[in-house]
Amino acid sequence: MAIRAGRSALLALAFLLAASSYLQARGDQLHHGKQVSDWSRQLDFELQNLSSSQMDGHHLLGRPEQITHRKLRVRTGVRKKMEVIQQDDEALVKLENTGIERSKAVDSAVLGKYSIWRRENENEKADSRVRQMRDQMIMARIYSVLAKSRDKLDLYQELLARLKESQRSLGEATADAELPKSALERIKAMGQVLSKARDLLYDCKAITQRLRAMLLSADEQVRSLKKQSTFLSQLAAKTIPNGIHCLSMRLTIDYYLLSPEKRKFPNSENLENPDLYHYALFSDNVLAASVVVNSTIMNAKEPEKHVFHLVTDKLNFGAMNMWFLLNPPGDATIHVENVDDFKWLNSSYCPVLKQLESAAMREYYFKAGSKSLSAGSSNLKYRNPKYLSMLNHLRFYLPQVYPKLNKILFLDDDIVVQRDLTGLWEVNLNGNVNGAVETCGESFHRFDKYLNFSNPNISQNFDPNACGWAYGMNMFDLEEWKRKDITGIYHKWQNMNENRLLWKLGTLPPGLLTFYKLTHPLDKSWHVLGLGYNPTIERSEIDNAAVIHYNGNMKPWLEIAMTKYRPYWTKYINYEHPYIHGCKISQ
Repeated sequence: MAIRAGRSALLALAFLLAASSYLQARGDQLHHGKQVSDWSRQLDFELQNLSSSQMDGHHLLGRPEQITHRKLRVRTGVRKKMEVIQQDDEALVKLENTGIERSKAVDSAVLGKYSIWRRENENEKADSRVRQMRDQMIMARIYSVLAKSRDKLDLYQELLARLKESQRSLGEATADAELPKSALERIKAMGQVLSKARDLLYDCKAITQRLRAMLLSADEQVRSLKKQSTFLSQLAAKTIPNGIHCLSMRLTIDYYLLSPEKRKFPNSENLENPDLYHYALFSDNVLAASVVVNSTIMNAKEPEKHVFHLVTDKLNFGAMNMWFLLNPPGDATIHVENVDDFKWLNSSYCPVLKQLESAAMREYYFKAGSKSLSAGSSNLKYRNPKYLSMLNHLRFYLPQVYPKLNKILFLDDDIVVQRDLTGLWEVNLNGNVNGAVETCGESFHRFDKYLNFSNPNISQNFDPNACGWAYGMNMFDLEEWKRKDITGIYHKWQNMNENRLLWKLGTLPPGLLTFYKLTHPLDKSWHVLGLGYNPTIERSEIDNAAVIHYNGNMKPWLEIAMTKYRPYWTKYINYEHPYIHGCKISQ
């Protein structure tokens, strides 16, 4: 009995020593300083009572030197256990710090501001108070739930009040400089109520459960917002800003007020001269077309040798003519045509026109409007009006449009020229028809991204790992084109895709098929892409490019454009021009 009682006393002693040391070590980490230190003092007091009553009073552990020796052994064992606990704590702290560092990689401005790329010049340390307020608001939400579940209604109301104050102070701020002067007081007030909540409600398991629930809820919300963002960005990409619409209408009116003899451009004799540098530009956007022409001429060494063949639709034909009559491209030659005047471009000859007239295609396009924001967003980009316009498909008929030319450089209307391009006419295409910059990396922008390789017509004829290339700046050898019957190849694949089983709508997939093994890769510095969707392009890469391309939804003439890329485009627009100023088009 005495031995059992001695062992019990020893175990009690070990437990109290361990509990006292553990609480002392964890006090700072849990931020329970005062309360933990009170517990530690109480345990020390009990330890002293235990030592005196159980050891001295009842003499259960033997002589004093034996007691001292056993206490030393107990303390040594406890210390070793505490070292293990401390190592666990250090590992936990390292894990938490790793999580914090990883969380910093996630831009918290995604839900706060639409234009996340506008943060590129901000100081990373400049938003410490903003992050502190966000962290406080998260903890306030957790404690408010716990307070309500435990009938701490006064604390619940106080947390809600502080939460509203913090929300009003934070607003849409992403840096400390954007916070109001009252923000510091709000942080202190919230800190006090959170400290009070910790003392009353702290429960590691409950808080972990709430954080996990909040994380899952936030994840679902982000997914929903991403769908809506995709839908709205694609919808915005299809729109024409009021200013550009105004510009087109005013130019059109003034054009048809001109007498027929004043509607003619000079240098018409250059239009079929194969010794000059010819460009094909198909666009229904007056402002975008003007930037392409202006940037090309301003960077050309011999502007008088450049000829622009611009094709537009009936709606914008007058506006395009009027703009370049008022703003001629220096010594260069320009000619504007209406795609509707190409009588040979009809549904009996062109498969795309025949397909666009079908009931199935009308069903696909014109019943898409009944979709909700989240539903149908994945296919919305294929319902862009540009896919219904023959301007987009005219690139497959270049020899028919320009039968007397040998070579032509095709340019999209969302590009900016930054260097003289005449060197492209000197590039040896090695018998190929198309000269283009390849876009594939190790695993993306290859054929399997654009084409349906589950279809045997695709899988049996093409390599899924073949490298894709970019439309937007393409040198076409029209002599080789006619020799290899490129338009006939295009018609074959377009007819096979009547039910959209080989690829979705667009011009790049049929282009990849049509020019398969007939494309010569150009040096990447000729053509840099992604300014309409990629916010991480290196400035040096842009500055060294001959042509930069705003492919993607965020065109430079739209409000959703990336602000850091717009100056490359706006530098070629005279915002003091009477028509532009009158239509309130601004930088």
